[in-house]
Amino acid sequence: MATWFLIVIYLAFISLGLPDSLLGSAWPVIWPEIGSSVGSAGLISMIIAAGTIVSSLGSGKMILKMGTGNITLFSCLLTAMSLIGFSMAPSMIWFMILAVPLGLGAGAVDAALNNYVATNYQAHHMNWLHCFWGIGATMGPIIMAGYIADQNFWRGGYAAVGVIQFVLVIVLLITLPLWKRVAALRETAPTTMTDNGTKSEIRIPGNVLRLRGVKPTLLAFLLYCGVETTMGLWGASYLVGTRSISAEMAAGWISLYYGGIIWQVHYRFYFVKSPESIIDSLWAMDHDPRRTPFTASASFIIFGSRFYFNRAWSCSNLPWTFA
Repeated sequence: MATWFLIVIYLAFISLGLPDSLLGSAWPVIWPEIGSSVGSAGLISMIIAAGTIVSSLGSGKMILKMGTGNITLFSCLLTAMSLIGFSMAPSMIWFMILAVPLGLGAGAVDAALNNYVATNYQAHHMNWLHCFWGIGATMGPIIMAGYIADQNFWRGGYAAVGVIQFVLVIVLLITLPLWKRVAALRETAPTTMTDNGTKSEIRIPGNVLRLRGVKPTLLAFLLYCGVETTMGLWGASYLVGTRSISAEMAAGWISLYYGGIIWQVHYRFYFVKSPESIIDSLWAMDHDPRRTPFTASASFIIFGSRFYFNRAWSCSNLPWTFA
C-alpha cells in the first residue's frame, strides 16, 4: 500500500511543477494583452514567492492541526482555482491578486509532501519526488506552447493546467484516508519505510545546521533556485525580445531547459564539478558571435543540463533538514 500510495504523491508533485513554469513561458504574449509591461512579471513572481514562504514557514503547525492529506487537498484546490482565475484575468491587478493564493497553495503542499516523504519513506524517494516536479515543470511550457500556437490563446494553457489540478484534487479526495494509514505504519520513533514495508531506524540530530555540509548545501541550493527562477521567468521573454523567436517556440525551448535540469539526474555533485560549464552556457546565450535564434535557444538546454544541483546527494544525506 505504501508503494502504491507513493505514486499519488509523485503525481501531486508533477502537478506542483506544472504551474511553476507557466508564467515565464507565456509572459511574452500575456503582457501586451493585459496592458502591462515586460518587467511586471517580476512583481507577480515576487508575490507568488512571498506566499510560498509564508505558507512554508507555517506548514509545521498546519500539519499538526490538519494533517498532511487535508493540507495537500486544500492547497491543490487553492492552486487549481488560482490557475482558472489566471485564465480569465483581465488586467495586471488580477494577476497580482491571484498570485497570493497560488503562492500560498504551492508553498503549503510543497512543505507538507516533503515532510511526509522524508518521515515515512527512504531518503532516495526524496530525489525522485523532485524529479517528478521537474517533469511537471517541463510539461507546463509544452502545454502552453500548444495553446499559444493557436492564436496566442495563453488563457487556454492556464485553463488546461487548472483542469489537471482539479483532477488531482479528485484523486486526493478519494485517497484521503490513506494518508493516515500509511503514516500509522511507522513506529513512534522516527523511521523510514522501505519499499517492501519494512522499517529502518534513523537518528535525527538536535541541531541539523551543525551537520557537516549543511550550510554550504543551503547556499548552493539558494544559488540554484535563484538561477532556475531567473531562467524560467525571463527566458522566453529574452528569446522573443532579443532573438526574434516566436512565442510558442520560445515556450518550447524553456520546457527543454527544465527538462535539462533533470536530464542528468544520475550524476552526483555535477553542480560542484562543472562551474565552468555554467559560465560557458551563459556566455553562449548572449555573446555567441553567430547570434542566431537556434544557438541562443539551444544554450538553454545546455545550461539546464549543466546547472544541475544534485538533490539526490542532499536528500540522501540530509533528508530531515529539507523536510
